[in-house]
Amino acid sequence: MSDDFLRVEAHACPMSSCAAPAGSPCRTGKGKVAVQYHTARFRLVPALAKALSVATPALRKPGTVWVELPRPASAAAEPAGHARIGYARASTARQSLNTQLDSLKAAGVTKVFAEKISTRATSRPELERAVALARDMRASGIAVTLVVHEHKRLGRGIELAALAEQLKASDISLEFLSGELQGTHDPSGIVFTVLAALSGMEREYIRERTLEGHESARTRGKTIGGAAVTDEAMLSMALHLREQGMSLRDIAARLVIIKGKKKGQHPSPATVLRLLREHDDKAAATAKPDDPPASFPPHATPPGTASIEEIHADTIGI
Repeated sequence: MSDDFLRVEAHACPMSSCAAPAGSPCRTGKGKVAVQYHTARFRLVPALAKALSVATPALRKPGTVWVELPRPASAAAEPAGHARIGYARASTARQSLNTQLDSLKAAGVTKVFAEKISTRATSRPELERAVALARDMRASGIAVTLVVHEHKRLGRGIELAALAEQLKASDISLEFLSGELQGTHDPSGIVFTVLAALSGMEREYIRERTLEGHESARTRGKTIGGAAVTDEAMLSMALHLREQGMSLRDIAARLVIIKGKKKGQHPSPATVLRLLREHDDKAAATAKPDDPPASFPPHATPPGTASIEEIHADTIGI
């Protein structure tokens, strides 16, 4: 993980030849910054107990002269102050952040990072900026709390547990203004492990209920999905244009949606194809396959068909 070094440096190195204090990288016998943390040090972190090695990040400049970095504020030390950093998130661009922003403002939070992005996104830039700022402030001796309207705004499942690990390593508290976990929390492992599990179960439960609702609606003859953009007039025109041998793309370009949010636009070729297929399926279902074909008098030619004599005369130019 990219933040393993923060969890390692939360502890002082127990090696007598190193004895790097908390907050600083390990050092070699020649007084240089070590490329790897000493095994005895990163083994103090349960999550890294089985790791083969933990590299010193580039920001610690491995190979350079070792310098003690500012130590993180200890739990016993009185913090120099207290800062509250807010974070707000909506899943889609159409969703509003106003409720969350108003809630954070009412709670007295002045510094807020906000973004519109799905929890499925592997990177959430504004959340990363909020956590980075919180770390910097905490390292300077200020107590920091990350304030969120509701825990679901931070994420669900494994990503929420991973975020909790980062905050715990940096000694950053969490405060939720609403929801089941309303209040201030120390991001301990057990609390957020349970929280992550419950969030994942909730997502699966919502999905199952949605599918059950769709199936129930279908059995009652209701259509699932967005508002229809086709009608009988569009079908009639599409059938007429198809009889003229036009392609689906050309047919779609000559049709216009007359209702709903897409009023005035052309339907897609896929919509036209679905419209014609549904018509053909209904026509085939209502046809009577047992009905005998239309009969004609002996030696008579079906209406609209040229006789053999006419075809022959036309061929030889009579």
